Amino acid sequence: MEKFFNTAGPVVAENNYMIDPLKRINKDEIMTLIDNWRYFILHAPRQTGKTSSLLALQDYINKEGRYKCLYVNVEPAQAARSKVEDGIKAIIVELGSSASLYLNEDYFFEHLNTFIAYGGYTALKTALSRWCQQSEKPVILLIDEIDSLVGDTLISVLRQLRAGYTKRPNAFPQSIILCGVRDVRDYRIFSDKDQQMITGGSAFNVKAKSLTVGDFSKEEIKTLYQQHTQETGQEFEEGIFDLAWDYTRGQPWLVNALANEVCFENKAGRDRTKPITAQMFEGAKKALIARRDTHIDQLADKLKEDRVRRVIEPILEGSNEIDDVSEDDIQYCEDLGLIKREGSLEVANEIYREVIPRSLSYATQRTIYQEPQWYVDADGKLNMMKLLTNFQQFFREHSESWLTRFKYEEAGPQLLLQAFLQ
Repeated sequence: MEKFFNTAGPVVAENNYMIDPLKRINKDEIMTLIDNWRYFILHAPRQTGKTSSLLALQDYINKEGRYKCLYVNVEPAQAARSKVEDGIKAIIVELGSSASLYLNEDYFFEHLNTFIAYGGYTALKTALSRWCQQSEKPVILLIDEIDSLVGDTLISVLRQLRAGYTKRPNAFPQSIILCGVRDVRDYRIFSDKDQQMITGGSAFNVKAKSLTVGDFSKEEIKTLYQQHTQETGQEFEEGIFDLAWDYTRGQPWLVNALANEVCFENKAGRDRTKPITAQMFEGAKKALIARRDTHIDQLADKLKEDRVRRVIEPILEGSNEIDDVSEDDIQYCEDLGLIKREGSLEVANEIYREVIPRSLSYATQRTIYQEPQWYVDADGKLNMMKLLTNFQQFFREHSESWLTRFKYEEAGPQLLLQAFLQ
């Protein structure tokens, strides 16, 4: 079976071209934190390799033999929302499934009814405490998708983990890694029980450190793509690696998605006797943007949040008023992978720079009508003067009614131009 570039879920070494997940994180620092009994955060934007790194870390720790390590994904409890008992029950069931799968242990399932009887506000703490007490080795717990939990369920989980902190390592996990898109400090959780907003930092004030999973370097992009060449013999033109870096700035999903598009989705690219050219790669970029895959749709959905708008809008309009935006909002957008700090704030990569205004102006694009190809000369070239003159006339006649339709009102002129051009 031919390997492929992974664009969904954790990487599998037998099936996917991949960069070693343990090299994506600072393993030595993580092991030092674990040895020192720390609870800490690992966060990164969606589809950057967090889960793959956690699963690789679990395997590494268990093979090393000093600790017993368990990975658990708590996302199924998201459906419980603020129904704490349902959410905690779902998490304990997931602990049981993971322990059975990865450790060949049925302890959680054997005592499930006993644990659940303690109720949603103490059942998780009790289950973890009892499990650690009967373990021959100190326990390391890796909790993935922690920030997918909602409301009082999330608050209850964080507070139960904090309450067990003083019992480690004999009666609670020696070290816990909470993994999600955001740092715990960015959690803004509305408690139906308390009828107030709770911050993640107050609910989980035992956090020692926040770590992140980095993007690919330019060299790692080249290494990843050359695995395909080694597997199939199909070459990439030398300039492709620089193009991939320019388009993505190393965002892992985009790096893989571009290569998957050009090598597997594109008919010409499936011919392994022909090299992948820069023109084919440009076409792959356009196809990704136009198709609005799940990753890009999730990105667009975040643009609706006021915290994101306050940061992205001045960047789109080229304003210097970014100084007025709070550091928390900037850090939040950076954690989501939307922006980078390289001197000044800017959209994270070239593809996002095109996706963001397209998404914000999509409804307007679908509404504006122009005669097809009125802007193309007889020789097939774009008549820029005609195009810009026409936009000026359009803006004079219609801008007042169009600009109020944009949620990003301050960047309205830029978005209206984008919609017009699209």
